Amino acid sequence: MVENLYGPTELTIACASFRLPADIAGDETVGDLVPVPPPTAEQLAAYGCKASLVMLALFIGFRLLGKRQVAQLNLYDLAMIMAVSNAVQNAMTGGHGNLSVGLVTSTVVVLIAWFATRLFIKAPRLEERCIGTPTLLINDGRLIKQQMRRERISRSELMVALRAHGLLHPSEAKVAVLEVDGSISVVPRNR
Repeated sequence: MVENLYGPTELTIACASFRLPADIAGDETVGDLVPVPPPTAEQLAAYGCKASLVMLALFIGFRLLGKRQVAQLNLYDLAMIMAVSNAVQNAMTGGHGNLSVGLVTSTVVVLIAWFATRLFIKAPRLEERCIGTPTLLINDGRLIKQQMRRERISRSELMVALRAHGLLHPSEAKVAVLEVDGSISVVPRNR
C-alpha cells in the first residue's frame, strides 16, 4: 500500500486489495489480486461509533481553542485542517475507502450535527454551555481586562476592531462584545 505523509492516499484506499498465493486464488481474482470484501454490519456500527468519538474530540478541541482563535483561521490553519481531516477520515474509517464505510461515517457526522442543533434549540442553556456566550470587552468606554485575558484578546486586537468601526480609542465605544463566532461587535457612544 502506498502512503503519503498523512496516510493512505484516496486512490490507494479506493483500490484496496490483498494478494493471495496462486494456489489459493480462485476464479474471482484478477491476476493475483482479490477484492476486499465489503464491511459487515458490525464493522459499519464500529465505524459509526468511531465517527462519533472523533466528532466529540474535535468539538472539545475547537471549544478549547477559544472563540477568537477559531475566527482567525489563516492559510496555515487551512492546511492544518486539511491534514486533520485526512487523519480524521482515516481514524473514522480505519483506512477503508469502501462506499458503505464513507456513507456510514458521513451520515453519522450529519446526524450528530442535526441532533446537536435540535438539542440546542430545545435547551438554550446547553447551547450556552457548549458553544459559549458573547463576552463584554468594553463597557461604557472602559476596557474589561479580566474578560480580555480570559478570552485571550490583546489590546491591539481590540484596537483593530475599534478602528474597523471608525473609532480610535476605547472611550469612544459604548460597548464592544466578543461574539461566539469570534467577531468583535462595537457600539459607538452617541456623539
